[in-house]
Amino acid sequence: MQIQVSTNSSVEGSEQLTSEIESTVSSRLSRFADQITRVEVHLVDENADKSGGGDKRCTIEARVAGQQPVAVSHNAGSLEEAFAGAANKLSSLLNSKMGKLDRRKGNQPMGGPGAS
Repeated sequence: MQIQVSTNSSVEGSEQLTSEIESTVSSRLSRFADQITRVEVHLVDENADKSGGGDKRCTIEARVAGQQPVAVSHNAGSLEEAFAGAANKLSSLLNSKMGKLDRRKGNQPMGGPGAS
């Protein structure tokens, strides 16, 4: 799974920020690592120099092999909160989407019949 992190000109990207995001994405999506080819994380400060809450946005797009890409966004007062919210949304979306695909293929969902 390839992970790309990008920022707009008003967000100061750093190696540490990129490393933390890559680590979090890898761990949160490890269950789907063999199905996801690429994850793109975009961090944006929508108001840049203006004050106000909720102006940081994180959009995460995941490319699942053989499927259309899926994307989620989350706005918050800080980049960390925006990323955490978007990561939660993406994890939930992929859990739902992959569960539906598994059921169509005849696989039992985790915790289904026969699980111990």
